[in-house]
Amino acid sequence: MRNCPDAVMLFCAGRGTRMGALTTHRPKPMVEVAGRPLVDHALAQLADIPTRVANTHYLPEALEAHLARRGVQTLFEPQLLETGGGLKHAAAQFSHEAVFTMNTDAVWLGGTAVKTLVEAWDPDRMDALLLTVPLSRTHGHMGSGDFERSPDGQLARGGDLVYTGFQIIKLAPVMAVPEAVFSMNVVWNALHAQARLFGAVFDGAWCDVGHPEGIEIAETALKDHGYV
Repeated sequence: MRNCPDAVMLFCAGRGTRMGALTTHRPKPMVEVAGRPLVDHALAQLADIPTRVANTHYLPEALEAHLARRGVQTLFEPQLLETGGGLKHAAAQFSHEAVFTMNTDAVWLGGTAVKTLVEAWDPDRMDALLLTVPLSRTHGHMGSGDFERSPDGQLARGGDLVYTGFQIIKLAPVMAVPEAVFSMNVVWNALHAQARLFGAVFDGAWCDVGHPEGIEIAETALKDHGYV
């Protein structure tokens, strides 16, 4: 598959404050859903990606040991850098012009997330390709949609497509942001203005586990879909 990235950045540095007491003594990626840490649900989607890097910050020791056993390189952030800054800080670990990035607070049902992105990726037209899912196929998502998608795949704000936390993005527009601490939204807004922001639609369902209620919702959805 043409110009397919060979590396992924896993965002694991956040404090997980929405999880409340569940993250008092452990980072959010180590919160369990159906007997497995959230980060392992993410890694299950990434088995065919050889280079895997995760940033850490909050209570990093147990998470770093857990990821080391799974062949994931970790990069400690003394200061929280947000998603865009975290990727910029880790850019030296990657050898290609584009990488996957993935949040680690979701559970996936059906479909193949990596395949969906790779089959849609066209680096001649795109600087970022976000994996989205219709609001109707989300579980535990407490907000509205994030994007709408034009017939040619370009994304704009609004609409009923929810960003799943998984994308392919080129490093150059991330490195072009002068600040050290910034959200990925800064990059996306610039790419939208250049008509370089695109989306693909996941054909399965997706569970948002960024809050405590999402754990039971995800576990129920996993049972209903025959995963546990």
